[in-house]
Amino acid sequence: MSKEKPMNPGQQRRKSGKPRTPEWADGLKRLYDSVVDEPLPDSFAQLLDKLDDPSHG
Repeated sequence: MSKEKPMNPGQQRRKSGKPRTPEWADGLKRLYDSVVDEPLPDSFAQLLDKLDDPSHG
């Protein structure tokens, strides 16, 4: 019996022993980063300003 932890199905190991990043992970990270980098819509910024205004609440 091996003392190594069993790998998940589809998981590959590099020669360094670290799990290999799935191919889809890079695309998902790029998509997430593009959404985070989008500017805040004006209507949403105005709503936040109203909520922060002490005279409205």
